Amino acid sequence: MRKLIGWMKGRPMGQPSPPSRRRIDLGDEPASYPIYAIGDVHGCLKELQDAEARIAADIARTGRPGLIVLLGDYVDRGPSSYQVIEHLQKPSDLGLRRLALCGNHDDIFSKFIEEPELYSDWLSLGGEQTLISYGIDIHHLTARRKGRLTDLKEVLAEAIPVNHKQFLANLPICLKIGNIVFVHAGLRPRVGMEKQTDEDLMWIREPFLSQGPGQPLLVVHGHTPQPTPDIGMGRIGIDTGAYYSGKLTVLKIDGSQKAFV
Repeated sequence: MRKLIGWMKGRPMGQPSPPSRRRIDLGDEPASYPIYAIGDVHGCLKELQDAEARIAADIARTGRPGLIVLLGDYVDRGPSSYQVIEHLQKPSDLGLRRLALCGNHDDIFSKFIEEPELYSDWLSLGGEQTLISYGIDIHHLTARRKGRLTDLKEVLAEAIPVNHKQFLANLPICLKIGNIVFVHAGLRPRVGMEKQTDEDLMWIREPFLSQGPGQPLLVVHGHTPQPTPDIGMGRIGIDTGAYYSGKLTVLKIDGSQKAFV
């Protein structure tokens, strides 16, 4: 069984793995359009739909369409992981242009689908709720098999749509526009983007939270829930614990202007 405790602290177990997820760099020029960042969703479909409705209303008010960047963690803990993925992998009914980034929960879920025995610790991170949303009762399943997960891969293959697997597997890990980086967890301070591991970008907390990126960047991130948006040195954290608070935060960046929608 692969242990995830070290990863949860932002430190990969053993040697850092090479980057495997796509990183998007749109250059050094700032965006000429508004960007709306959405914090961790965690299986909360209603809150996501409400957040998108607020964005659509803001776009209608200003007449300036923008890009919606979701910061990851679409699954686990909340009740509707299946429905959130189903929602995001289709074009927006509101005509929104969306870019979904990968969170640590999304990454582990994708790996669990392929190797459930190696990534079984994911179940204790809210994975049970995700499986329930796909119609899988892990306790009933393991009771029938005397606690073994050996047949779970076949069950997952049947229960999880191929397009959901592709959505999870293809999520990019970060977006850089000008001097703003959108990422799930944060950056290792004073380390160039090319040397940041996937584990850094999806799992890190300290020393990033206390030190910031340590370079001339603004990092917009989720991963570490707080009662209200968390503004630190060179960073803005917008995970406000949607699955227990009901608050899904949207940060709008339009040039030098920043506001919560």
